[in-house]
Amino acid sequence: SDAGSSVEEMEFNWDEYLEDTGAIAAPHGSFKHVDTSLQNGFAPGMKLEVAVKSDQNTYWVATIITTCGQLLLLRYDGYGEDRKADFWCDIMTADLHPIGWCEQNKKILKVPEGIKEKIPDQEEFLQRVLKGACSAPANLLEGLHRGKNPLDLIAPGSRLELQNIRDSLEAWVVNVVDNVGGRLKLRYEGLEDSDKFDQWIFYLDPFLHQVGWAAQHGYSLQPPLAIRSLKSEADWQEILKKVKEEEEESSVPTDLFKDKPVIGVHSFSEGMKLEAVDPMAPFVISPATVLKVYNEKYFMIEIDDLRPERTTSQSYICHVNSAGIFPVQWSLKNGLHLSPPPGYPGQDFDWADYLKQCGAEAAPQSCFPSLTSDHGFKENMKLEAVNPVDPEEVCIATVTKLKDSYLWLQLEGSKKPIPDCIVSVESMNIFPVGWCETNGYQLRPPRKAIVNKQKKIAVVQPEKQILSSRTVHDGLKNQELNSSDSVVINGKYCCPKIYFNHRCFSGPYLNKGRIAELPQSVGPGNCVLVLKEVLTLLINAAYKPSRVLRELQLDEEAAWHGHGETLKAKYKGKSYRATVEVVRTADRVADFCRKTCIKLECCPNLFGPQMVLDKCSENCSVLTKTKYTHYYGKRKNKRIGRPPGGHSNLEVAMKKPNKRRKRRKHFFVHKKKRSSASVDNTPAGSPQGSGGEEDDDQDESELSHSLAQDRDKRKRKLRTFSFSDDENKPPSPKDLKMEVAEKLQLDSNPLEWSVADVVRFLKSTDCAPLARIFLDQEIDGQALLLLTLPTVQECLDLKLGPAIKLCHHIERVKLAFYQQFAN
Repeated sequence: SDAGSSVEEMEFNWDEYLEDTGAIAAPHGSFKHVDTSLQNGFAPGMKLEVAVKSDQNTYWVATIITTCGQLLLLRYDGYGEDRKADFWCDIMTADLHPIGWCEQNKKILKVPEGIKEKIPDQEEFLQRVLKGACSAPANLLEGLHRGKNPLDLIAPGSRLELQNIRDSLEAWVVNVVDNVGGRLKLRYEGLEDSDKFDQWIFYLDPFLHQVGWAAQHGYSLQPPLAIRSLKSEADWQEILKKVKEEEEESSVPTDLFKDKPVIGVHSFSEGMKLEAVDPMAPFVISPATVLKVYNEKYFMIEIDDLRPERTTSQSYICHVNSAGIFPVQWSLKNGLHLSPPPGYPGQDFDWADYLKQCGAEAAPQSCFPSLTSDHGFKENMKLEAVNPVDPEEVCIATVTKLKDSYLWLQLEGSKKPIPDCIVSVESMNIFPVGWCETNGYQLRPPRKAIVNKQKKIAVVQPEKQILSSRTVHDGLKNQELNSSDSVVINGKYCCPKIYFNHRCFSGPYLNKGRIAELPQSVGPGNCVLVLKEVLTLLINAAYKPSRVLRELQLDEEAAWHGHGETLKAKYKGKSYRATVEVVRTADRVADFCRKTCIKLECCPNLFGPQMVLDKCSENCSVLTKTKYTHYYGKRKNKRIGRPPGGHSNLEVAMKKPNKRRKRRKHFFVHKKKRSSASVDNTPAGSPQGSGGEEDDDQDESELSHSLAQDRDKRKRKLRTFSFSDDENKPPSPKDLKMEVAEKLQLDSNPLEWSVADVVRFLKSTDCAPLARIFLDQEIDGQALLLLTLPTVQECLDLKLGPAIKLCHHIERVKLAFYQQFAN
C-alpha cells in the first residue's frame, strides 16, 4: 500500500544501505554544480573588520577560518595558531565590515585585551598582516545581498527566462515555484493555475537566464508552441507587459549566473550526421542529423527516423558542450550498441552504407568536445539522480558502466521501471549521496528498502546544544558563538570544504603519486559524510590500505567522543573493516584533520579546511623523513591502564551479542602496539618503511598467526597456570594438585581495586618484583582482570616463565572473583 511504502521511505538510511550492498558513494567532489551552489562568496583566509566583543565601540581585524552557510568562524589577528578565542558570527546580524571600513567611517581600530601584550606596535602589526591580504567582499557584508549565497536569492516568485530546447531559439518568462538546493521547479508565466508544463532545471543550466536576456541578445520573447494556443495573442502581450512592470520586484541579481558554463563557438553544418542521445529519453544512442544551424552558438539536432508515416520528430537545441552528442562510430569504438533509426531495413546498422544512402557527411571529430575519464566515478558507486521520465523523482542510482565522460545509471525505486540512463559526468541532474536529505526532498528508495524496523529504543548521548540559524538570529548576545558550539545550517551539520594540499609531505603510509591524483577538495556538506569520504580517499591512496585503516581505527585511548563510522580497505583480494571516529561539527573539523595527519605521520597540512597556496606553514618540504617522523610520528607507549569510560570490558563480554545475518568475510584490523623508539628511518616513499609491498605479507601473516595463537590459547586454558623454580619448566602433576588447594579468599571485589590495592596484592605473592611495573602502568583491578598470558608477555615485556608465574596469580583472582562476586 501507499501508506506502507511511505513508512519505508521515511526509514531509508544511506549508511545502512551502503553497508548492506557493500557499495561506496560517488565522491562529493565529482558533482561540481553542487559544489558551486554551496559557495557563499567567502573563503578561509579572507580578512575583515569586526566589532570587539568586550568593547562594541572598537573594531579589530579578523581572519575567516571556516565558512558554514551564513556563519563564519573568525579569529582575531594576533592569536596566531591559538584557536581558543575563535568565535562564530552570523553575517546577517554581526557587526562585520570590509578592510578599510573603520578608516572611511572614522571608527577606532584597537587591539583586543587578550592579545594586547603580543602587539606592542599596532600600526606596524596592521601594516604587516594586511600587506597583500584579501578583504571579504563589501557587497556580501552590506546591503540587500548581505550574507546570502546565490541560492537564497532565487526565492519562489522570482522570474527568469528559459530558452525552449524543443521548438526554436525562443525564450519565455518562467516563475520559480520551488527551489530545492538550486534545483528549480519552473512554471511558464501565464500558467499560474496549471502545473502540467512545469519543468525542473538546475539554476546553472546554460538555457536559464535572468529576465531581459532575450532582448539583450536579439532573441524573440514568446511562449513556446506547446502552450501558445492556450491564450490569445493579446493575452500573452498583456502578460508580457505585466512582467516588465514588475521586473525590479521579481528579478534576481545580475551576478547570479556568473558561475554558469560559458557557451563556446561550434563548427557544425546543416546535414551533418552524428550519434546522439535524446535528453528526454536518454536510454539509447541513435544516429542523428544537424537539422538547422541558428548562429555560432546554437544548432538543432534531430534523432533520425526513416518511417514515412511519422508525424512528430525528436529534435532539440544544442551547443558545442551539449551532453550526449558523439562523432560517427563512437559507439562501435567503445563496444556499445547503436540503435538503428526506426524504419531502417535490418538490424545490422553500418555507418558507411547509411551515409552513402543518405548522401550525407559525418561531422568531423573536431566538432566535438574532448572527453575525459578523470572524474572520480567508478562502477557500482551509488549516487542520487533525477528520473528523466518523471523529473519530480530523484532516485537512488548505481553506476553500471563508464565510457569516457559518460555514466550508465540504473535507477532504483522509480515508480515505473526504466532502462539504464546515459548521463554525462557533468550532468546537473545527478547529486551526491545525502543531497536529498540535506535539502529536505524525498528520495525514492529502492523497492526493497534496507530498513531497521526492530529498532525500538533510541539511546540519546549527551551533546552540546545544536544551534540553528534562527537561534543565532533571535537569541545570541553580540551575534557571536563560541567556537566549541555545534553549527547547524538548515537543520543539518555543515562541514567546510576539505582541501588536499598535494605539495605537502605525504609521510610513510601514503603513496605520494596516489595523493597527487586525489581531487583538489571534497565538500562542503554533512560533516560525517565529507570526512568519511576524505578518509576513504586517504585509505585508497596508501601503499597498503589495510595498514592505514588500522592506524585510523578507533583507539581505546581516543577522547574525541564524535561519531563512529565503519570504513573499509581492500588489499590483495582481501577486505578489511574498522570503526573510525569522525567529528560531527564544523568547528572541530580543522583540529580533527590536523590530528589525523599527525597520526599518519604526514604534514599536518596535507589535508584540511585550509588551502596551502605557495608555502606550507610547517615548512615540511625541507624535512627529511627521519626528522619528520621524529617530530610528528612519535607516539607514547600503549598503556594497559583502566578501560575508557570507567566500565569493565567484562561487563560487555557478558552481554548476549545481537544476532546478525551471515555476511561476507572481512578481516577486522587489529592495532599493533608500538613503542616510542620505533622511529622509521627508511627513505620517504619506500615500500619497506611505508607499508609497501615488502611489508604487506608480514602484516597479512599476522592475521593467520593471531588465529593460531587463539587456538593455542584455547588449548592452554584446559590447563591451570602454575609455576616452579625453573621458570621455563612446565608444571608437574604434583603442582597441579597443590593448585586446587591454593584457593584464594578475597576480602573485597577486585573490580573495585585501586592501583595501590593491585600493588599490595602482588607484593604478597612471589611476583613482588613486578609490582613496580603495575604501579608505572597504572593497572587497577578492572585492568588486572582483563590480563591474559599474551597480553602480559607483550605489554609488560616478560619472558614466558615470569609471565606464567604472574598469570597464575591473576587466574586465582579471576576464579575468586567469579565465585565470590560475579553473582
